[in-house]
Amino acid sequence: MKKNRKNTKRHKKSRRSMADTADRHHLYELSVQCAEAEIDFVDKTFKRLRKRPATLLREDFCGTANVCCEWVKRGKKHHAIGVDLDAEVLDWGRNNNLARLSDKKRRRITLLQKDVMKVETDRPDIISAMNFSYWLMQKRDLLKQYFESVHAALKDDGVFFLDAYGGYDSHKEIVEERAIDDGGDGFTYIWEQAAFDPITHIMQCHIHFAFPDGSEMRNAFDYEWRLWTLPEVQDLLKETGFKRITVYWQGWDKHGEPDGDFNPAKHAEADAGWICYLTAEK
Repeated sequence: MKKNRKNTKRHKKSRRSMADTADRHHLYELSVQCAEAEIDFVDKTFKRLRKRPATLLREDFCGTANVCCEWVKRGKKHHAIGVDLDAEVLDWGRNNNLARLSDKKRRRITLLQKDVMKVETDRPDIISAMNFSYWLMQKRDLLKQYFESVHAALKDDGVFFLDAYGGYDSHKEIVEERAIDDGGDGFTYIWEQAAFDPITHIMQCHIHFAFPDGSEMRNAFDYEWRLWTLPEVQDLLKETGFKRITVYWQGWDKHGEPDGDFNPAKHAEADAGWICYLTAEK
């Protein structure tokens, strides 16, 4: 009996929590990124603007290259270039997202561990900088330099796609939680705006994950961003040579929830929290 009790204690001691065994990149993709919806918007909008399909997409700050993978799935002529400085996240993308593709699709993706400010690639139809990734650039001159490099890299009729968020809650120190269905026990996505400086617009943000067994993955992702306003972004895009900039605003369904349908807009009503897309045409 004593031997059995010792074995039971040893077994309990060796059990790992759900947080210990979870993969932060997988959780991020389930919680934050919807590559399918993003490519739906990018593909449809480019065709509408340019009256032709795009074939080469470059994803700056590509992370796990989920968007690159979704792009090549959409057509046999689609090619993608993913650019990111983080070797670890690029390796994760290769071993997980690219590994699930067929050999033919995988050969149409090039991942580069490079600085988006300096990288040289074939001239793409589309360059995308989503998930507010360009907010890492906190100085006006630096963001202007990045936009100039994008303008120079695009084809003559290329289009630059970005996103942004804002609203009066974006200036607050807040914590928001959302339940995520992963087909199993599920988990909770936690977005924390930990600090905001109204003079500099520098903000500190964190992503945490909580699990049904009570364990948590704290600071799975940390960000120090500048909360750029839409007028600032549009002015910089114009200064760097883009001819037409369009903001795409999200509508609302009958229940008062965002409907996921983004349409061109010149004005919008005040809101606690909004997300939008932008296009900048060369």
